[in-house]
Amino acid sequence: MINIAKIYTEQETSLNPIMGKRIAVLGYGSQGRAWALNLRDSGLDVVVGLERQGRSWEQAKKDGFEPVSTEDAVKKADIVIFLVPDMAQRLVYREKVQPYLREGMDLVFAHGFNIHYKLIEPPNFVDVYMIAPKGPGPTVRDFYVKGGGVPALVAIQQDTSKNALSKALAIAKGIGATRAGVIETTFKEETETDLFGEQTTLVGGVMELMRSAFQTLVEAGYQPEVAYFETINEMKMIVDIVYEKGFSGMLKAVSDTAKYGGYRVGKEVINDEVRQKMKEALDRIRNGEFANEWIEEYNRGSPALKQLMNDVDNSLEEQTGRKLKELIERGKPKS
Repeated sequence: MINIAKIYTEQETSLNPIMGKRIAVLGYGSQGRAWALNLRDSGLDVVVGLERQGRSWEQAKKDGFEPVSTEDAVKKADIVIFLVPDMAQRLVYREKVQPYLREGMDLVFAHGFNIHYKLIEPPNFVDVYMIAPKGPGPTVRDFYVKGGGVPALVAIQQDTSKNALSKALAIAKGIGATRAGVIETTFKEETETDLFGEQTTLVGGVMELMRSAFQTLVEAGYQPEVAYFETINEMKMIVDIVYEKGFSGMLKAVSDTAKYGGYRVGKEVINDEVRQKMKEALDRIRNGEFANEWIEEYNRGSPALKQLMNDVDNSLEEQTGRKLKELIERGKPKS
């Protein structure tokens, strides 16, 4: 039997559990800016806490906030929201948050990595919960401003107050997520499925599939420009249709030749061997092997990640894409 997820909407939620509380948003990047602006526009008391006076500090000031240091934000906060990068959270917590925690405070996360893998282990006198929007920060802000919202996941890790879910849903409401719907999950499920999706499809799988297809055509003697359009550029159009109308809608939108060719070859490319590799990737996520590997890589200064970025930046497919960008932009409809 399939478990039906619990979905919370506008009618079931209220801002009351967090009204009058001081909310510290730590970080003012993609998600941080969106959350801070949306929560403020929802009538909540928001302070932005930052590590240094750089571009984010200036942007926050431009947006009407009076940013303060991370420590000062935490000292006066009732709710602390971690929206700094995953691998920076542990150090920020230990040095700038943990010393100032008081009974009754809340720690809030947008991703479960640090809690699930015990990089951060909060004391038992605070509530710990998560709201994970299923979209990038600019979209979270854009949808909110236009009267909509990006769906989100909600999870409770530590419910000392016995009111953590109500507060978590209030935060979700404040950023606009309940306008679409908020699905209840756990830190474990969110973390493991998020990492799996990133590795096997959204970042790792899709990118390598497109690059491999491009390279196969170029190595066979086809022009890079033609190969780019066929294996990379058109991916967005196909994914957009899937997003809007599902797989069946996408199949109805393409030719019968494309349908049959996809049916005939798709499962040969994504075969049992690939699915076994996906299972192995999931095993590494679930047993903590990936987390340990990433922590070690990060602590060394991320040399492998920097090499990947350099390789991609200098690849033929990326050079071809940059060359074709003007042509692609020229054909976009003017808004």
